[in-house]
Amino acid sequence: MAVSMTAAAAQHVQSFLTKRGKGIGLRLGVRTTGCSGMAYKLEYADNLEPEDNVFEAHGVKLLIDPKSLAYLDGTELDYTREGLNEGFKFNNPNVKDECGCGESFHV
Repeated sequence: MAVSMTAAAAQHVQSFLTKRGKGIGLRLGVRTTGCSGMAYKLEYADNLEPEDNVFEAHGVKLLIDPKSLAYLDGTELDYTREGLNEGFKFNNPNVKDECGCGESFHV
């Protein structure tokens, strides 16, 4: 099982951690919500939990809890800018369907 991130995503995370002045990486997970059932959750991580799965890409750590890993296996986290919009993009091969607003998904 593996999760990765592009160089653009890693650069964005590292830049934010530097500005923040603390943090060991990015915590990625899923939660039950939305019209399709699940949504991604992201937060900057200040510590490592014993149950965390740790993946490193381009010098940045991704921390994922065991329950979320089953839904995120194979996911690539990217950071994109399209016109005036910018943000993280999840390239998740496990997604079967997404809601119309793009906020939630179904595996």
